[in-house]
Amino acid sequence: MSATQEHRSLLGRRTVVAAVGAAGAAAALTACGGGSDGSGGSDTVEQPGSGGKGGEVIAATADIPEGGGVVFAAQKVVVTQPQPGEFKAFSSTCTHQGCAVKDVSGGTITCPCHNSTFDAATGSPTGGPATLPLPAREITVEGDSIRLA
Repeated sequence: MSATQEHRSLLGRRTVVAAVGAAGAAAALTACGGGSDGSGGSDTVEQPGSGGKGGEVIAATADIPEGGGVVFAAQKVVVTQPQPGEFKAFSSTCTHQGCAVKDVSGGTITCPCHNSTFDAATGSPTGGPATLPLPAREITVEGDSIRLA
């Protein structure tokens, strides 16, 4: 197999894997549930006092700026606050070629590798080359703590 054919073959596999990953996330969202291992596909955020699951505390609510967010490299997650008191979490791995997103501001998550942008409220792509959304991650908000479920 030539180098060009091998590259095309790898690119095709990446596209299929990315599409299957997005489809899995969509199915999990449709089913209103996520994996218990936190890998899961649900953007459900349990509110304070709801008896949510215990997980690793990754931030205080005050650490996440309104209209922006913070990337947690070790956990491979980006947490955003699109509206006051509303917290969302997504995989920090860009769906274009797997680079880590780096910046969240003005309601936009940005990948530095090829300048793909994503909506901080939904994870949907707003500028290419990425065409698939960032997969949702499950978090819980308990008091002023944000936990990765």
